[in-house]
Amino acid sequence: MNKRLRIRVGLSDADIVGSTNKALQAAVDYVGKLGGGIVEIGPGVYLMEDSLHLHSGVHVIGNGEKTVLKKADGASSLLATDGDYGEEQITVSDDIGLAPGKGVTIGYEGCHGFHTTVATVLAQIDSHTFTINKPLGNDYVISRKARAQTTFPIISGYYLNDVIVENLAIDGNAENNPPMGGCRGAGVFFYRVNNARISNVKVTEFNGDGISYQQSHDVVVEDCTILGCKGHGFHPGSGSQRTIVRRCVVHNSGGDGMFVCWRVQHGLFEDNEFVGSGATGISIGHKDTDNVFRRNLIAENRSHGVLFRNEPVVLAAHRNRFEENRVINNGTGEDASGFYVGGETCDITIVGNVIADTRSPAERTQRYGVYVGAKARNVRVEDNEMSGHVVQDVFYEAKQA
Repeated sequence: MNKRLRIRVGLSDADIVGSTNKALQAAVDYVGKLGGGIVEIGPGVYLMEDSLHLHSGVHVIGNGEKTVLKKADGASSLLATDGDYGEEQITVSDDIGLAPGKGVTIGYEGCHGFHTTVATVLAQIDSHTFTINKPLGNDYVISRKARAQTTFPIISGYYLNDVIVENLAIDGNAENNPPMGGCRGAGVFFYRVNNARISNVKVTEFNGDGISYQQSHDVVVEDCTILGCKGHGFHPGSGSQRTIVRRCVVHNSGGDGMFVCWRVQHGLFEDNEFVGSGATGISIGHKDTDNVFRRNLIAENRSHGVLFRNEPVVLAAHRNRFEENRVINNGTGEDASGFYVGGETCDITIVGNVIADTRSPAERTQRYGVYVGAKARNVRVEDNEMSGHVVQDVFYEAKQA
């Protein structure tokens, strides 16, 4: 029998009793330092004042939607002095509730991009100065309105292997938090985490992306739900290889339903729903090659159903295949296409899909089923069911090779 170490955290009657991230972290640290095992989180609402920082070999499991990790209210302040690259302290202008053990993000407005620093406060030096647990990853200058804010991923992992997160809910508390970009944060965020699984996790109202993982290989995301997050729903990116996203639901994201970032390759995306996004259903571009998208519902998104971004041939999203998807009623906020193949994108297969606008003629905004830009080449469009488009089903700006 292969019996693993198992620790239970709960509001009562548990190995570790508590209702905040501190209790959860104590369990994960204990199990992680003993080589791995299972941390079970009992029913209840757990207030998160910092990320739950994962360890390799740790399996975190909740009791479904009865286990809720809720983001504490957040606030933002301009820095009072420059934060220099490599420095391990910050000075803020305003009291935003920073204290030892709390999470903090340092960056510029919106805290977007990889040059944002996400850290934990270690100590308070004076009323406005704090040391943090990692060096600043950029120069944050007050002349450009650099800021600190009490934001962070609710669950995060860095440089790990063999991680599982399943059967729990995340409440992002977006209305009481500043925005946080998806390159360094999300409801669940991984950076250089390999062989991981996120299963049956529900993320609602995070003021950023729902689930984001960067430079992480062999990540499987299945049976997850992302509702009302203010950034993208999913954000696989920055070199992630062989990812699988299946049977997931993404509704009403502020950005794209799924933003396939840079160098996402050899992935499989199947049986998902991307509905009602504030931008496109699926956006794909920079070196995102050799992926398969099948049996997804891509509907009622503000812009295109699927967008191939404008990239030159050396950077474009070549050799992607879309089959048996339903791409319907897109363009709720502007003129749009079911598929828009931009840039110098080559060797795309769009086969066996339903691509349609089923609304009344006066309400239709999905102008083209498939629009192929002038510089795209070898875009194969075959055996699709198309109807209801304002202009036409398939349009090529230029003759295909």
